[in-house]
Amino acid sequence: MAGFWPLAALILLSTTPAAEPLRWGCDEEGGAPYCFKRQTGDGFERVGFEVDITKALSARLGRPITFTQYPFDNLVPGLKKRDFDLAMNGLEVTPDRRREVLFCRPYYLYRQQLVCRIGESRFTDYTTLKNTLPRAKVGTMDATAAERILANDGFDVAGYPAPTEAYRDLGLGRLDAVLLDLPMAISYARKDKALAFAGPAFAPGRYAIAVHPEDTVLKTKIDAGIDALIADGTLRGILEEWGLWDEFQATHLQTATSDDSWELETDHTGENWTLMRYLPLLLEGAWVTVRLTAASFALAMALGLLVAVTRLYAPQPFAMLAIAYVEFFRGIPVLLLLFFIYFGLPTMAESLGWNGLGEWITPFVAATLGLGLNYAAYEAEIYRASLQAVPRGQWEAAACLGMSPNLTFKRIILPQALRTALPPMTSDMVALFKDTSIASAIALVELNKEYQILAKSSLKFVEIGLVTAALYLALSLPLGYLSRYLEKAWNTDSHGT
Repeated sequence: MAGFWPLAALILLSTTPAAEPLRWGCDEEGGAPYCFKRQTGDGFERVGFEVDITKALSARLGRPITFTQYPFDNLVPGLKKRDFDLAMNGLEVTPDRRREVLFCRPYYLYRQQLVCRIGESRFTDYTTLKNTLPRAKVGTMDATAAERILANDGFDVAGYPAPTEAYRDLGLGRLDAVLLDLPMAISYARKDKALAFAGPAFAPGRYAIAVHPEDTVLKTKIDAGIDALIADGTLRGILEEWGLWDEFQATHLQTATSDDSWELETDHTGENWTLMRYLPLLLEGAWVTVRLTAASFALAMALGLLVAVTRLYAPQPFAMLAIAYVEFFRGIPVLLLLFFIYFGLPTMAESLGWNGLGEWITPFVAATLGLGLNYAAYEAEIYRASLQAVPRGQWEAAACLGMSPNLTFKRIILPQALRTALPPMTSDMVALFKDTSIASAIALVELNKEYQILAKSSLKFVEIGLVTAALYLALSLPLGYLSRYLEKAWNTDSHGT
């Protein structure tokens, strides 16, 4: 019996469940130096200064921390839904976010850094930019403190899901400047020979881990863990390794808390977000949506008719090209096409020495081309079926009257085909109207993008969402009435003749 109790204790310890992992919500798309993938000999590994902090913090807490991919601009709603236990992704402590989640002790103090192109002579820093170019187009990331600063100062804000696109557009001349947190500027802009810092960093703020409002015990443990990392120099070593430690951190990080009052934190939420404040902005976005729908669908109709006619009546080689067009553009995602037109074509042109293409292909132009080319493939099939639905006898009767094939097509065949094509054309136009929301991925501020900006700035997702849905309905429902009116009118005309 002497050896029984040690053996029993060993068995008991071996069956004790391991500590439950903490789920860490983060968006790898944000890139360096926060959390991103780096290629290794065997594949890819997740790296970044926040990755290193989570590893060190996991050891202090005695619990594993597992990664959960989550869009950056939805981290706060996702945390409230308990899709993960903590959010850490360069998440800035702002008054509106503090009302929704609990912030732990800050682990980094960021500042805003303005970046311009080399040789920029119109401004030297943020103050001169604001004074000399008050309506300048400035890029930034969605749902960031920089976005709020730019919006408050009246700039034409171009929002991006990641910093790489913003700095690329600046290099291509599509933007006047980019304003982002200093870590992103250090990781991307400082390495780009075409870009330069414009003035010193300003508007300090804090990065902190966020937890659910009810997880006060977890917050206390994380606070103690961050304090320990600061006290033993582990956090400083991580920041130094990534080139982020500076005099500002040395002076203020030790005493910073998530409840401090900092320069940039002006409250833009609550009662200030009234209907009369955000409705005009939604209407501006709706006007962009209407213009984009009209332009891209006009392109789709013209190109679709050309493809359909080529497929039916052109020589075989051209008909095969028309078939290839339809199959190609129906087979690739619209989003991929938009990214290729907006980012890929200017990059290709720049490598060939055509440096002006990037300025010409604006977000609106790229969205019009992408949506127009895609929907032209579907319109072509509608027109082809409608043209084939016209009885062959119509051609023969016109020939007996001495009409040429071209005149027959223009006066007899096409009008009848359009009557048949009208209902599916209207359905496609309504679908295109809703698909314009995809254009927000290339920094076009249409109705859906404006909703995202306003909802994430005010956290009034339901209220602003209902108004946005009402605008979509108000703009799309008349298309159905117009379709029915034209069908009735055209059918009346055809019966009358």
